[in-house]
Amino acid sequence: MYRLLMGAAIAATATSAFAADVVVMDQSIAAPHISGYVEAYLGGLYLTVPGDHATATTAGGVGRVNFPIDARWNIQTDAMVDSLWFQGQNLYGYGGAVHAYWRDPSAYALGGFATITGYGGDGIGGENIYNFTAGPEAQVYLGNVTLYGQVYYGQLRANGSSEHIDDWGTRGVARYFARDNLRFDAELGFSSVSISGEHLNTVTGALQAMYRFSGTPLSVFGRYQLDHVYAGGESENIHKYVIGLRASFGSDTLLDEDRNGATMDTYRPNFVLPFVGG
Repeated sequence: MYRLLMGAAIAATATSAFAADVVVMDQSIAAPHISGYVEAYLGGLYLTVPGDHATATTAGGVGRVNFPIDARWNIQTDAMVDSLWFQGQNLYGYGGAVHAYWRDPSAYALGGFATITGYGGDGIGGENIYNFTAGPEAQVYLGNVTLYGQVYYGQLRANGSSEHIDDWGTRGVARYFARDNLRFDAELGFSSVSISGEHLNTVTGALQAMYRFSGTPLSVFGRYQLDHVYAGGESENIHKYVIGLRASFGSDTLLDEDRNGATMDTYRPNFVLPFVGG
């Protein structure tokens, strides 16, 4: 299983530390307008199994744009690319997502999302491997805290094959705004992939800190994510560390972006398991 997982490792982004002081903020409801951001990151992966380990380099980026339909309904579109260099091989993922949701910036947001991601690179075997997911999502706004939850179901497929791999998962995120432009995230998730009656499970935990320079569209961030992968009595840990830069438009602060802009994201694990027989 170790060789299968290592050969299938594809970096995912950053999707997702707490400060001591609580700051009460007067967050006004902005008039609906188009907004979003693009970000890029660079970092590394550290993979460990009992008695062995390996390292890899990862880089990628994401762009998100929120389109208000009216004062409450929104459509958000995402695009992403991720690349991993591991033992002389390059593996990559690319794809996008769409979110449709109703939002009251002073209370909550409720809607659904769908994603599609393709995979390629060395060791994929020339097949067009892709997966799609869909599910509900919701956010609750509690002053300077945002609570975010998702549940999804999906399938991993290869073009030209009738077989598929089922996967499902859930994630929860807490975002804490120590200041309008200083944000801390904590994330916990679980996902399961079904392969020939067996289950490959992943427990994910992540911490992230982001700071936006006042009066500018630029933010810097750092993120650490751990995927604990286990199946059939075997397990491995995949650690991912990244630093990155975000450029926003249509928002004044990180808190404004969270409550009035492109606030939704999606889970992207540190690994993906290719289609069986690929």
